[in-house]
Amino acid sequence: MQKKAAVRLVLWYSCAFLLNALLLFVLGFFLLSSYLAKEDHAALQLKLMELVHSFEQGGLPSLQEQISMEKTFGNKNPYFIRLFDQRNRTMVQAIPPSLAGGGLPDPADVATEAGGIFSWPMRNGKGVLEITSSSFSGRYLLLVGKNRTERDKVLAHFRKALGILMIPAPLFCLMGGWLLAYRSLLPIRHLTDTVRAVYSGQTGHRVPMSKGGEGLDDLVMLFNAMLERIENLIRGLRESLDNVAHDLRTPMTRLRGIAELALRSQRDDESLREALVECMEESDRILTMLDTLMDISEAETGTIRLELRDVDMAHVLKEAAELYGYSAEEKGVRLEAHCEEGLHVSADPNRIRQVLGNLLDNAVKYTPAGGRVMVDASVMNGEVVISVRDSGIGIPEQDLPKIFERLYRCDHSRSEKGLGLGLSLVKAVVQAHRGRVEASSTLGQGSTFTLFLPLSA
Repeated sequence: MQKKAAVRLVLWYSCAFLLNALLLFVLGFFLLSSYLAKEDHAALQLKLMELVHSFEQGGLPSLQEQISMEKTFGNKNPYFIRLFDQRNRTMVQAIPPSLAGGGLPDPADVATEAGGIFSWPMRNGKGVLEITSSSFSGRYLLLVGKNRTERDKVLAHFRKALGILMIPAPLFCLMGGWLLAYRSLLPIRHLTDTVRAVYSGQTGHRVPMSKGGEGLDDLVMLFNAMLERIENLIRGLRESLDNVAHDLRTPMTRLRGIAELALRSQRDDESLREALVECMEESDRILTMLDTLMDISEAETGTIRLELRDVDMAHVLKEAAELYGYSAEEKGVRLEAHCEEGLHVSADPNRIRQVLGNLLDNAVKYTPAGGRVMVDASVMNGEVVISVRDSGIGIPEQDLPKIFERLYRCDHSRSEKGLGLGLSLVKAVVQAHRGRVEASSTLGQGSTFTLFLPLSA
């Protein structure tokens, strides 16, 4: 298909170039011919006026002297000059050697053309004589002519040069067309090669960009961005499937073990009811894990649906603090929230509540009785900065870089209920809002999680 397109492009380019070149040459020949004819005619008219003026000033002797000077100092293509009286007798004449025996015109031949330029073909085949005439003093007719052989020679040389140039023109056109087709179709070939590579499983292959910023760069950028998006989606899907396949084994095994134990044992109805309750709890835990993993994958791959609106962070923080204040009070932990007024971000309020809920739940969960959890929100460098600090057990330094990974749980946190997905969801949702999250901790003294969200315009 590309070869056919290249051949068509070469042929179209060659035909268009040849046609334009031919039109240009024809136009150039026409302009040159018109220019030379105009110059020759102007010279004829000027010579006629000189001779008439010379005759009027000095009579026939003056005209003869002028003609004699023309013979002596004339160029290689001198003028033809002939003066007739009222009886059509030749009084003075100057005939160049090239016109001898060519059958020169008589007054009757030019009577109707007086004052104009007309052509007289020579009988000896030595060109065409261009003649102009003038009647003066009521008795005389003056003819002045010039052979246009020199002009025809110039035009013949021009035609010959054009013919020589037109001989290699088709070859140059084909070469130029091939280069044009090669440069024009190069991005298409790169695009085709990339599609083939991706189709064969090389999802990391990309279309190279042109160095000069030409061609189909916009299409290439969009295509590469689409491939990057698809690769992220596939990577997220694979990671989600791997995580689900790996981490569902434990709850599914536990669920099956509870059901088998209940079937094999001779228990009363109350014991069977407890077994069913445990099965339902494990089922809910599995469903929660699946939903959370899907939310993380959608957020990380950019496919999560966010209902963005203007959110007052003071109001959201106040709601979150009140909600988790009861849990903190039951555990003997003091929860305090401080937020500046007028902090607005463009965000999905439900997702932001989910993020704050996960951070506050972890802070209260891992802070012992008598401890404190502090929530602060302020504006810094055009961003809304939200920090959640606790005086809990802290995070070991070697575990701190891994806490945002899916299903990762520190050794000292395994005693608490959880899926190990909360912080992964926090990071993914915050990044989906074009923000970022940072964590710092000191073992035995507490942890601090800081959110940075763009300030709403």
